[in-house]
Amino acid sequence: MIIGLVLVISSLVIISSILPPNTAQNEELYIPTLFKGMFSQTSNDIQILPGTSEYYSYNTKSSNVSILWGVQIIDYQDGDNLSVTISNIFGDEYGTFTQITPIIFETLEISKSDTLNFEIQNRGSRTVNAVVMFSEDPKNSDAFSNPNSPMMTMILPMVISGIFFILGILVFLAGIILSLVDWKKVQNNKRNY
Repeated sequence: MIIGLVLVISSLVIISSILPPNTAQNEELYIPTLFKGMFSQTSNDIQILPGTSEYYSYNTKSSNVSILWGVQIIDYQDGDNLSVTISNIFGDEYGTFTQITPIIFETLEISKSDTLNFEIQNRGSRTVNAVVMFSEDPKNSDAFSNPNSPMMTMILPMVISGIFFILGILVFLAGIILSLVDWKKVQNNKRNY
């Protein structure tokens, strides 16, 4: 059980060491700052009133590439609901995505250079602030391929922390089970004497 607790505490220490120092005060994780260098373009904060839509465009630079895009509701609360409809300047639709979580990430395959229009509709009951992020051809991006990039120096500790946390919980639970089995044996031995 002690080893499990040490692993869980280690994972929390690793996470707290890589997060920005003011994260606990702001109670928000601003993804573009947290994964600096991952996105080729990031919007300014977009305020979307209930029942209204805001629009954002992104011009792709290459053909036959994938586009990783994401939307983060900065001040997320339960009940927030966004609908993101993507089309191009010719009216071709790339799909409609529903967002009921703080962050959504999706990829699109773009066959030719294009202008993508994002209609972000607020279907919730309160005003939300959102940010839109884009990474063109993420597989070949320096953020993913360079082990010293800011994003990779963030992801590796997060993965290690996650592994420690899961292992810690499993070891802790195994310790509890072994303690109960051991306690039951002691009780049975006392009865035999």
